[in-house]
Amino acid sequence: MHPGIGLKHKHFQEILRDKPDIGFLEVHTENFFAPYGYSYKALEKLRAIYPLSAHSVGLSLGSADGVSTEHLGKIKKFIDIFEPFLVSDHLSWSRIDNVFLNDLLPLPLTEETFNIVCDNIEKTQDFLGRKILIENPSTYLEFSANIIPEPEFLNQIARKTGCGILLDVNNIFVSSSNNGFSPAEYLAEIPGDIVGEIHLAGFAKIAMEDREMLIDDHGSRVHPPVWELYRRAINKFGAKPTLIEWDTDVPELAILLEEAGKAAEIIESLQTLKSA
Repeated sequence: MHPGIGLKHKHFQEILRDKPDIGFLEVHTENFFAPYGYSYKALEKLRAIYPLSAHSVGLSLGSADGVSTEHLGKIKKFIDIFEPFLVSDHLSWSRIDNVFLNDLLPLPLTEETFNIVCDNIEKTQDFLGRKILIENPSTYLEFSANIIPEPEFLNQIARKTGCGILLDVNNIFVSSSNNGFSPAEYLAEIPGDIVGEIHLAGFAKIAMEDREMLIDDHGSRVHPPVWELYRRAINKFGAKPTLIEWDTDVPELAILLEEAGKAAEIIESLQTLKSA
């Protein structure tokens, strides 16, 4: 499958008109809960042309309160109508006492968290009647309570619940830079059979008093070291559905297609080498 792009409102008409070579479109599910309006009607037309990936941001799979049945019901309605080939959310929390926070907050990697996340994933998959993917987070500090390395935490979640992993390569690089671990070693700990999708994006740099902090802002082209890490990932896992994310300072569609083309070239070059 050719790499995909995140669907943005400003690109709707151009994509409908020109029908460029895009492997798939990924949408934030919560943006389409209301079954009316311009965006919803445009998505109906786009779905007739392209496969869709549904990327949710509001399940709060790390919430001790459990997953919201109301929220799950809205996601299921979206899935039943648009039939996405992938459904995903994040290893994070964003809800407490029915208060929703506008962020994907990190989790301490403990046995208690593991049990909460697995319980919520199992309830989600049972409710939706399908497997979901869980995205690894971008992090800016590490909890002192952490007792399970993140790759192992993800592996164990996938094995226990049957879910897959949405491997965000940019998040690995951002987290490794901020927290001082090897992105290559992280990648080496992830088995290919649990990876269902890969995300690529840009990051920003912020100068701190004693160091440079990387911020996962999805606001620029993919940086060279992230491309190199992606090359490692494809060499290890083989071709996986790959998405270019760009959520802030969204450029013209041509730029997103260029980035998707770079990912396609990496996949093709490695496949050619392996078949030679």
